[in-house]
Amino acid sequence: MALEDVYRRNKYHKTHRAGWLRAAVLGANDGLVSTASLMIGVSAARADSFLITAGAAGIAAGAMSMAVGEYISVRSQNDIEESDRLLEIEHLAVDPAGELEELIEIYMNRGLDRELATKVAQAMSEKDALAAHLRDELGQFPHTKARPVQASVASALSFTVGGLVPFAGALAPTVGTKVMSIIVFTLLGLIGTGVLSARIAGSRYLKTTVRILIGGSLGMAITAGIGSLVHLSGI
Repeated sequence: MALEDVYRRNKYHKTHRAGWLRAAVLGANDGLVSTASLMIGVSAARADSFLITAGAAGIAAGAMSMAVGEYISVRSQNDIEESDRLLEIEHLAVDPAGELEELIEIYMNRGLDRELATKVAQAMSEKDALAAHLRDELGQFPHTKARPVQASVASALSFTVGGLVPFAGALAPTVGTKVMSIIVFTLLGLIGTGVLSARIAGSRYLKTTVRILIGGSLGMAITAGIGSLVHLSGI
């Protein structure tokens, strides 16, 4: 097959989505579970008059918290990678021969004999020694590099969208309690999040959806139990 066919097939890889997909799935799941858990906890404590206020406040506070937290965490990761890059520049300047030998050993550990590993290491070093070490020694790749702003925005938006699902459940007409309405809306939201994330990541729908559904259900159940205990204790 032609090399063009290989490049065309490579477009189906999902690795380049890792930076924002992780933040988006985390945000959506957190928005669904934390908002639903908050509202269920309030309702279980028999404080229904504060239900809508608690839900709205939870969405706003959670979205801002996710955005700031995601930005700081990803930025810290980038700072570590930049520190390693500067350190590698220093190592190459101080001991280029030793760094070349290190590269040779890396390729030998991957299955090449010493002669071939030496040729590959020399060719890579002549082209761009720093890039070779960042990629093959430290595992830094430009296409998987996390972007703080992108991750922050994805996290905040997905949290808000996720949080609005149980919030809508609290506002929806229901023949039962508001808690049941919130739970049903949230479970549907968790299923939707699982299906969407599986589709974007190219993973199995059932496995991904069940994992998200179980985790979210446990979170809601624990919060409802705590809310009931608060009500029974009279706090």
